[in-house]
Amino acid sequence: MTDDVKMDAQLDKRLDVDVAICGAGPVGMALAALMAARGVAGERIALIDGKSLGQAISDPRSIALAWGSRLLLQDVGAWPGMASSATAIHEIHVSRRGHLGRSMMDRSEHGLEALGYVARYGDVVDALSRACERAGVQVLRPLRVAALDERTDGVVLQLDDGRALHAKVAVQAEGGVFGEQATAARSHDYGQTAVIARVSASAPIPHRAFERFTDEGPLALLPQDGADGHQYALVWCVRPERAQQLLDLGADDFLRALGQAFGERLGSFTRVSERAAFPLGLNADPRATARTVAIGNAAQTLHPVAGQGLNLGLRDAAVLARLLARSLTDDDGQSAIAQFTAARERDRGMVIRATDTMARVFADKGPLQPLFGLALAALDTVKPARMLLAEFMMFGRR
Repeated sequence: MTDDVKMDAQLDKRLDVDVAICGAGPVGMALAALMAARGVAGERIALIDGKSLGQAISDPRSIALAWGSRLLLQDVGAWPGMASSATAIHEIHVSRRGHLGRSMMDRSEHGLEALGYVARYGDVVDALSRACERAGVQVLRPLRVAALDERTDGVVLQLDDGRALHAKVAVQAEGGVFGEQATAARSHDYGQTAVIARVSASAPIPHRAFERFTDEGPLALLPQDGADGHQYALVWCVRPERAQQLLDLGADDFLRALGQAFGERLGSFTRVSERAAFPLGLNADPRATARTVAIGNAAQTLHPVAGQGLNLGLRDAAVLARLLARSLTDDDGQSAIAQFTAARERDRGMVIRATDTMARVFADKGPLQPLFGLALAALDTVKPARMLLAEFMMFGRR
C-alpha cells in the first residue's frame, strides 16, 4: 500500500472517543490525565491542539502553581518530573506603593513546605504530556478543530486534516489571551497591559514572592531560580502606552524604571531577559450546553493579580474529571456537565470577583487609597484573616 493510499484510509477512518478536549495546554492535559486516573480508558480520551509538542515544551513563560495545584499534579504522577525545576514560594509579601501598610504570608503558619511554586510553562506541559502518554491518551497534534456540530447523541468535530472525531462530550480548554477572544457574557477591559520578563537583583531574598500595588496596577516578582542563580519572574501591569515605552527602553533604563516602581527591597535590578507584553481583561462565561463545556481560560480569562488563572483552571479540570468518570457509562456524560456547572459556581465566582476587585481598586487613585494600606496592615496583624486569604490562594473556595 502506498503512502497516499494509507493516508486516504486514515482520513476515511471515523474516530470515536468518549471525551474530546480542545486544547492540550496544562488544563486540557490535566483533565485527560485525571480522567484516566479515575478509570476512563486513555484511548477513549482525545486531546486536540494546534501546536506541536515541541513548540509547547519550548514555551519559556513562567507560571505560578498554588499548593493545591501541586497536589493535583502529584495525583497523576506529573509532579515528580518537574519538582526539581520548580522554585518554591515560602513567603508572599504584599504592599501598596506610596502608602504605609503591608502583609506577609508565610508557609510556617500552614505547616506546608511551600505556599506555591514558580515553574516554566514548558516544564509543566512536558510533565503532563508524559502522564498522558503513560495513560494511553490519544493526542492529535498539530491539528485544529474546523467545525463542531452538537447533536442529541454526541458531538462531531471536523478536524482540519479532513477527519471527523465523534465524542460523547466536548471540552473547550483552549482559551487564548484577552484581546484575541470573542467577547463573553461578562467582559471588562482593564486598560492595562502586562509586561513580562525575568530579572535578577543585587540582593535577592530566596523563596519570597512580592505583590506590589502601584498607581497603574500590580507588579509581581516571583522567585524563579535558574542557571544564573536567583531570578524573578516579573509581571508588571501598566497602562498600554506605558507598556510600549517599557518595551522600547534599553535594558539599563528598563531596570532603573523597575527599581523606581518597586523600591529597594531587593537592592538594585541588574539583568533583564527579553520582554513581552499582553493586554489584560476579564472575559468569563460559565454557560454550557448539554454536551459541551469550557474550562480554564476558555471559561474565565482573569487578570493575573494573585496568580489565580491557571490554578482555577486546574480545579475545573479536577472536578470535571471526577464527574465525567462517574457519568460516562450512565448517561454519556450529560449529567456531569450540569453537575460541574453547579459545583464550580462558588469557587469560580469568588475568584472572578476577588481578582476583578483587586485589579480595579488598587489601580484607582481615588481618596480611599490610604485605607487600603491600613487594610494591609490590619491583615498582617489579624492572623485568622491572613490565613484565610492564603488558603484561598492555595486551594480556592472549598
